[in-house]
Amino acid sequence: MQRNITNKKYLNIFIYLILFLIYESLSSIYLFLPPLFAVLFVIFINAIKDEDTVVLLAASMALVLLEAQKDYILFSSIVYFTFVYRFLVLKLDKNIQCTNCIKFLLVLIAYIGYYLFALILSQIFLLNQPELSLYVIYYIVIEFIIILIFQDWNSKGTWFEA
Repeated sequence: MQRNITNKKYLNIFIYLILFLIYESLSSIYLFLPPLFAVLFVIFINAIKDEDTVVLLAASMALVLLEAQKDYILFSSIVYFTFVYRFLVLKLDKNIQCTNCIKFLLVLIAYIGYYLFALILSQIFLLNQPELSLYVIYYIVIEFIIILIFQDWNSKGTWFEA
């Protein structure tokens, strides 16, 4: 009996990364496409919870690509997401029972919290202050809907399945 050399899960992750790179390039051209920042935040959190290092590495690579595309500080989103998971998300999971409320809070934390984090970093390192546009409200709504659809569709709560 012969073993399958490639694991379908890891092949799917690689395909998702390539599609994300193409999508991210399009989202910087067309502003109506959300950058999927909060979706990456949820994937990052699920990978930490499930202790899935491959998905965590893929989400980190996607975050670095997003940072390069949007001119954010390198590795700032990974540092921010790690601190938020460690100090805030674990407490939210314990104290709030409404899963849709937690998902909406995660989207808000991803966008508004990261903006405040980038503002603090810009003050510390004497960089240009980040801008906050009205598109962020649109992005928050769209990505909340995306997270609701895909996490409710998948009963396990993870994004990548074999």
